[in-house]
Formats: sequence, C-alpha cells, structure tokens
Amino acid sequence: MTRRISLVTDSYLAIPGLDTTLARALLQAVSAGEVGETFRLYSPGHVMAFGKRDAVGPGFAEAAELARQHGYTPLVRLAGGRAAVFHESTLAFGWTLPIANPRQGIQERFEEVSSLLVRAFARLGVTSSIGEIPGEYCPGRFSVHHSDNAKVMGVGQRLAQKAAHVGGVVVVDNATAINEVLEPVYGALGVEFAPSATGALTDIAPALTVTAVAAAVVAELEDVGEVGAATLTSALIHRGRELLPDHLVGAASL
Repeated sequence: MTRRISLVTDSYLAIPGLDTTLARALLQAVSAGEVGETFRLYSPGHVMAFGKRDAVGPGFAEAAELARQHGYTPLVRLAGGRAAVFHESTLAFGWTLPIANPRQGIQERFEEVSSLLVRAFARLGVTSSIGEIPGEYCPGRFSVHHSDNAKVMGVGQRLAQKAAHVGGVVVVDNATAINEVLEPVYGALGVEFAPSATGALTDIAPALTVTAVAAAVVAELEDVGEVGAATLTSALIHRGRELLPDHLVGAASL
C-alpha cells in the first residue's frame, strides 16, 4: 500500500508562536483520525524554543527576558530538551504520523528523520553524520553535524495516544546569530555549551538557501511515499491559536 504524505509549507509569521502550537494541534488531530500523515516544512520567525526542563529550572524568567531583548519570542515547545533558536535562515520541520502504538518505534522514527536529512544534505554537497557532538546546544543522539563537526540539525519527538510528532530545525545559514542569543540564555539557565559546535550548512556550501534545502528535503520525502501539497484547515488553525497561552512565555490570553 502506497504511503501518502500531505506536505504543508505554510508558515504563520504574523502570529508569533502559532507555528509551534500548530504542531500540537496537528498531533491531536492525527491521533484522533481527523488528519492523515503530514509533513510540515516552513521558514520560521524569530523564536527561542525552550524545552520543558528549561521552563521548570532556575533562571528561566531571566533567560526568557534575554531572548526577548535579542528579538526572539520565547515559548515552550512541543518536544525536545534544551533551548533552541529559530530564525529566518533556519528551516523548521515536523513529521506527524498516525500510529496505533506510538511508544513502539521511537528510535526508528528518530533514525528515519535524521537519515532523511543526511541524504537531503548530501544532494546539496554537504556531507553530514548523525550523533551528538561535544558541546552542542540542545544535545541529542539524533542531532546531525556536518563534516567540520558542527551541529546543523536538532530533533525531538512527542507522542499522543495514536500518533507521533518528530520535529526540529535545520540551520541553513547564520550560525553566529544562534550563538549570540544562546550564550546569554544558556548562561542564565546554567547550561554549558561550546559555540564552536554550532554550525550551518553554508559553512560547507556557501551558496545554499533555505529554499534549496527545502526542495532537497521534499525530494527525499518523495522516495518515502506519495507526497501531495496540502494546507491546514481553518479549524486546526483555530485550535492552534487556542493553544498559544499554553506555550508562549508570559502569555495570558489571546
């Protein structure tokens, strides 16, 4: 049976945080059987996405304020560990899959996503590998780093009753901007990291653009299944807006 994957490339920059809460709304919808397998691929706004561990630790309020001062909207994201940065030279992705028992196959889903991105980068002339490197921000076993041993992709996973969401961010360009905000933010959180471990795909292939990287990812996705362009329903977008106060730091009601 052919695997059918809906590809959604819309982004919602006018409403800070909505791209993140839509991931949660989509996970709920897929789990309920309202929506099928969906891959979101979009260029995000300036967001500092904190992990839940950050949000309950000392220094979080200061870290969130530092993010704001650097022009980033602070929020607590759906999945993942430590704070990560999204800006206009990054590419965000989220793969939401209907699964009867999502607690099975967690590692395999991580491997599938990371391997797909390694293949996509190879299409663009960037050799990369999967695995945590010393000093990387938001460390994880399924991070991807390029041949100069600098992280270019981070990924996390969240489960619902009958679905899984595997999402993350690719740094296409401007790794310097990530370190500029992460150094004070991680300092406030008491988290150590090595700025030299932060990289971008343009370190290896300077002419790369977000558009070119997105096209390579889609090309690899087409080897997985039948990919069709789609948009999110107005009801799902409304649900994402309702979830904003749960994720935006300091949000009351919207």
